[in-house]
Amino acid sequence: MGKIHAVITGVGGYVPEYVLNNDELSRMVDTNDEWIMTRIGVKERRILNEEGLGTGYMARKAAKQLMQKLNYDPNTIDAVIVATSTADYHFPSTASIVLGHLGLKNAFAFDISAACCGFLYTMDLAAAMIESGRYKRIIVIGADKMSSVVDYTERATCPIFGDGAGAVMVEPSEDETLGWKDSKLSTDGKGLPFLCLKAGGSVCPPSYFTIDHKMHYIHQEGRTVFKYAVTAMSDLTAEIAERNGLNKDNLAWVVPHQANVRIIQAVAHRLELPMEKVMLNIQRYGNTSAGTLPLALWDYEKKLKKGDNLILTAFGAGFVSGAAYMTWAYDGDKL
Repeated sequence: MGKIHAVITGVGGYVPEYVLNNDELSRMVDTNDEWIMTRIGVKERRILNEEGLGTGYMARKAAKQLMQKLNYDPNTIDAVIVATSTADYHFPSTASIVLGHLGLKNAFAFDISAACCGFLYTMDLAAAMIESGRYKRIIVIGADKMSSVVDYTERATCPIFGDGAGAVMVEPSEDETLGWKDSKLSTDGKGLPFLCLKAGGSVCPPSYFTIDHKMHYIHQEGRTVFKYAVTAMSDLTAEIAERNGLNKDNLAWVVPHQANVRIIQAVAHRLELPMEKVMLNIQRYGNTSAGTLPLALWDYEKKLKKGDNLILTAFGAGFVSGAAYMTWAYDGDKL
């Protein structure tokens, strides 16, 4: 048996039905469509507003679509990994809840918390698990209900985020030309003061004080985060491209975290790529954190061809960042 390579064999996705567009948002907070589009690039975002539903609901909807698309026996799935920062509960894991709803009898499940890099980090882990030869089918899900931690009276932050989930199936292949090829993941540990949820964890448990002072909503210092994100995503994608001989001629797509259209444009400029080669759906969904990369793959799946070279990149709280190179394993329009 030849060397095992980890490939994505299918993509599923889910976004809630309710659409919160900029016009409606401008009636909730002091903002307008021009301001949001110019600075962020979001036209609308999906919001999971049904009571009692959380990240796990979206994750299992995306995974169920994926399973139906591939028509796999649930008993052949080895693991489910959910990347999220908005877990249904502190414990048990959201992945365990998803597994239970999907009826996967032979799989194990766990969550990964790496903020907006969650899907990228989880894919790197899943690829290593597949390459070990011990696992054959792993469902990787990126999902976040960002509306659960957004203050809709805070004009600088609330236009950015939305809710959604994407799922991929990761399997082995002996075709050395395909699959997960290279990655560079980074954490600098300086991000806490600039992007965080101040309360709700063991350092600062919930209290009347934390609720009264809105400490359970996202705290973000936008200018600092923007600066770090542009530098990290641009540098890491350039490094991955250079060491793998990728350029505007042989790179089919860049799949960037959908945080801000200006960050995405900066990454494309660094690689000298036209925006036509950049997956872009921030205008439709906003920033769904760990959901952005798989949702981009879901949206663009029919455009993907076997042998396409892709670079994925993301940046998030921590600060965490990363970029990875993969070669697509199937013609998306034929699945």
